[in-house]
Amino acid sequence: MQRRDAPSSEWPADRQGDGPAAADAPAVRVDHDATVAVLLPLPLGEAYDYRVPSSMALAPGDFVAVPLGKRTLAGVVWGKARGDVDPGKLRDVERILPAPPMSDPMRRFVAWVAAYTLSPPGAVLRMAMSVTDALEAPRTETVYRLAPAATPLALAGVKLTPARRRVLDFLREAPALPLVDVARQAGVGAAVVKALVDAGWVEAVQRRQARAAAPAAPAFRPTLSEAQAAAAADLVDKVNAGGFSTTLLDGVPGAGKTEVYFEPIAAALAQGRQALVLLPEIALSTQWLDRFARRFGMRPAEWHSDLTSTERRRTWRDVAEKRAGVVVGARSALFLPFADLAVIVVDEEHDGAFKQEDGTLYNARDMAVVRARLSDVPIVLASATPSLETVANARAGRYGALHLPDRHGGAQLPGVAVVDLRRQAPARGRWLAPAVVTAVNETLARGEQVLLFLNRRGYAPLTLCRTCGHRLQCPHCSAWLVEHRFRGRLICHHCGYGAPLPAACPSCEDKDSFVPCGPGVERLAEEALALFPDKRIEIFASDTVGSRRAAQAMVERIAAGEIDLVIGTQMAAKGYHFPLLTLVVVVDADLGLAGGDLRAAERTFQLLYQVAGRAGRAEKPGRALLQTHIPDHPVIQALASGERDQFNAAEMAARESAGWPPFGRLVAIIVSGTDEAATDDAARALARAAPVMDGIKVLGPAPAPLSLLRGRFRRRLLLRSQRGLKVQGIVADWLAQVTVPPSVRVQVDIDPYSFM
Repeated sequence: MQRRDAPSSEWPADRQGDGPAAADAPAVRVDHDATVAVLLPLPLGEAYDYRVPSSMALAPGDFVAVPLGKRTLAGVVWGKARGDVDPGKLRDVERILPAPPMSDPMRRFVAWVAAYTLSPPGAVLRMAMSVTDALEAPRTETVYRLAPAATPLALAGVKLTPARRRVLDFLREAPALPLVDVARQAGVGAAVVKALVDAGWVEAVQRRQARAAAPAAPAFRPTLSEAQAAAAADLVDKVNAGGFSTTLLDGVPGAGKTEVYFEPIAAALAQGRQALVLLPEIALSTQWLDRFARRFGMRPAEWHSDLTSTERRRTWRDVAEKRAGVVVGARSALFLPFADLAVIVVDEEHDGAFKQEDGTLYNARDMAVVRARLSDVPIVLASATPSLETVANARAGRYGALHLPDRHGGAQLPGVAVVDLRRQAPARGRWLAPAVVTAVNETLARGEQVLLFLNRRGYAPLTLCRTCGHRLQCPHCSAWLVEHRFRGRLICHHCGYGAPLPAACPSCEDKDSFVPCGPGVERLAEEALALFPDKRIEIFASDTVGSRRAAQAMVERIAAGEIDLVIGTQMAAKGYHFPLLTLVVVVDADLGLAGGDLRAAERTFQLLYQVAGRAGRAEKPGRALLQTHIPDHPVIQALASGERDQFNAAEMAARESAGWPPFGRLVAIIVSGTDEAATDDAARALARAAPVMDGIKVLGPAPAPLSLLRGRFRRRLLLRSQRGLKVQGIVADWLAQVTVPPSVRVQVDIDPYSFM
């Protein structure tokens, strides 16, 4: 075994200035030889050379088992070995794993993501090999069927007991089944079936364990509006023609974007090929799966963190062997081994949940465009509030654009009104303005539903001592502990630390002195119960619906009208269709606008526009009320007027004048360690070695907004560059100049989304 550096010809160049659509990378080619390079799913920047036994023939992409130290690991044949290592020092490839080889586009995708994100290729490969059990031969089971010798003629003169006769009669009409099923269906004991095997009339055979097939139902193709039909036809043509393209499917909430992009999926299935749909959150898939089942008469394969290990293994294998036609999943589904991908859809493409913030840092939306480019297939980016990066690409002509301006079925967009809290202050200790309380009462009296939206979990975002002002803070993070009164705990939403509310202040020792400051959804629920005591009230947040099944149950209850008033965080804001929901109240429209986050205004507008769009999606008209202390803020004004495009234009102009994305590039360097002094020293050393050149500016180091996270001190540097520069090479050369101690970690975030 010998480590080797990846040849430069095998690793793609940095993304050019025209965005991810420009991604390309040459395919890895391996001549058959006595040695090969094997990439392992470990955080290593190099592949390893192994000797190929004379009895073994290997090709690029083969999954193999190889020794590493005292372990045996699965890896992928990646390319040629270097060839300058003494063969006597190499170790042998142990065996070829019985799994479909990793395709050439997938290997190029792994290499591209690694080069773009400045991550070790092995760390990216680990995401594509997340289910190592699936690389082994599928599990088999013993099933029983009628033996070829058991013809009616052969059995005519044979004396059989009634029990044996029932078994043979059953198997003559039934498929091969496990022993317990044959015995149960025939109404006999297992010994009767085994006796027939001994007699040669029944045979036991091995077969791969089959997934229980979901019952098929008639497919239903809805009638599309003229705008929907035109957009669908365009996307279907792209799938039928083949080749890479990126299309923004932009439509107001309720315009029927899902039904439109179902059509290119149907075209892919008609060709016998595969489709991938990425959704930002597990909970969002609840109604989506029902809509898919109605449209296609079957359910797609799912890929998310709620799956069991058995489900993950089967799904991974089904995708690789082309038994799964459509996969819907979270961002990690992008790394599944599609055998014949025909189209990719990224729904809610603007959503921040597509950004991976741990391990390899990547944006699944951008990387989906890259995967489509390397697979030479079309991709659809769907959103009612497209990201400014996507809008800029569409305006520049790099992406196509389709627009759905109206709600489907004649439904009207909700009217949006601003409630100025400076003039209509809530009662003391309350958070809903009098005008809002009146509107909620009127809506509930009509038998319609209300959503109170507040993007804060728990009871209160801050708990402090009324005597001395001491604030309860997480011991592992620079964040306040959030009271969750219904659970009787204080919880850190960043690391998960929890503790009961202390009986006395740890600073002044005054007892029973802690008071909650500000509202969370639990405190808002407390107020709603007092104001509307006879109504059915539920909280829709990750604390109350922590799994897809729980979310599905909640969504079904809301859609069925079993809940009158929903109090929800952003989980309730996206993608749902609730026919009886006609009033949305944004309790704190200013939340998210404060601070220096580059995307604060954009994210706030997207979130509030989406949550307002939950109202009035059926026959009943809807409206949204925004409670705010800053009614003149551009975001609030844009929401009230419905001028989304004007907001985007103003935000784009401000970004362009300052050189911020999408008109410039950003790279965040996060330095962290358990020793604060060592962390500061490493950050300052990096600052001294920062590149000095035209078009580049390095800011920092400075404490990150979360300067302590999970027990690690954090410092940030920010590199800002002109759009056309290849920042990966610049950053790699910069970091190579500085040696940091083992206790300090340096993490690179290309195109950072969050600045925490």
